Amino acid sequence: MRRSQEKILTTHVGSLPGDEPRDAAAPDYEEKLGTSVEEVVARQRDVGLDIINEGEYTKGGDWLSFMDGRLGGCEARPDDDSGNPAQAGRDRQAFAEFYKFAAETGTLHGHTPGRRGTYKRLTWYCTGPFTYIGQAKLEREIKITKAAAGTEDVFLTSTAPASLEPYYRNEYYDSQEALILGMAEALRTEYEAIVDAGLILQIDDAWLPVAWDRSDMAALGLDGYRDWCRVRIDALNHALKGIPEDRVRYHLCWGSWRGPHAFDIELKEIVDIMLSVNAGAYLIEAANARHEHEYVVWNDVKLPEGKILVPGVVSHATDHIEHPELVAQRICRFAERVGRENVMAGTDCGFGGRSHPQIAWAKLKSLADGAKLASEALGY
Repeated sequence: MRRSQEKILTTHVGSLPGDEPRDAAAPDYEEKLGTSVEEVVARQRDVGLDIINEGEYTKGGDWLSFMDGRLGGCEARPDDDSGNPAQAGRDRQAFAEFYKFAAETGTLHGHTPGRRGTYKRLTWYCTGPFTYIGQAKLEREIKITKAAAGTEDVFLTSTAPASLEPYYRNEYYDSQEALILGMAEALRTEYEAIVDAGLILQIDDAWLPVAWDRSDMAALGLDGYRDWCRVRIDALNHALKGIPEDRVRYHLCWGSWRGPHAFDIELKEIVDIMLSVNAGAYLIEAANARHEHEYVVWNDVKLPEGKILVPGVVSHATDHIEHPELVAQRICRFAERVGRENVMAGTDCGFGGRSHPQIAWAKLKSLADGAKLASEALGY
């Protein structure tokens, strides 16, 4: 994983908007998908991004549902959504009128027709020990990605155990802790395969911080919540055992829907837990109105030696195009605190299905232009 030694490097979180085919049953689907991936790879490079991916096109654009059917030992059953974590929380209770409006207008995850918000999340019931049975699907992802982008400075995303857990019900393991560890052991196969293919592995973990918003979690208190997080991070580190840290990026966010986020856990309360993940880079939200102020956390927290911080410097949460000067200012704030070589400019979260393509790509251009300005200001 490259560091910002010659300039401030740029990347993004994963999901990108585009015109990728969506009818997987069409006879020419695979051919069109390959062409779309080639186009989104070229567009990332043209706009000036350094570390890129396939836009999550091979996953259908969704960071969770792509995993459906990849874990053996469980079965999907009809569910009434009563246990869906996305349908609960203090934010939804306190701002019920807004959430009702957002549901009726379909704007909670953005206003772009297509992927985001169209999924019916499956609920899986664990009836036996977890195994990994997604080899063929994963090999397809890797093959398409490598054919279009190669492997140098290319990442591929997967999901953390803690962010899959809410959609799995336990009918086999002795405890929830045993279930999450069993899931992690199965996921190790996917993580290792991505790295063995020469790609950078990115682990997405939105539900770990989002869990704090749940009323039952808040009842545990901060210490209880932090203990809950540690169990999940221990499981993730178990899955990452043996994988070089400099081949792993860990993306932590707060769900990133377009809502108030008034009950988000503050970064300062979990930053040490985040840094305990065996990863070489940490991607965090730092551009939206709820979390931009948290750059001051790094006044007191030391980034471990050899690690990279990837703050979001443009956000999907607004359609305003961040001025390159603002982007540069955001980058410099972090560089002044953790060292310029330890900072990479990123995005708050994925743009696919959340931002109009014209807006998303303009933001990514502003990110690249701002990184150039920051590089000059930082003396490269």
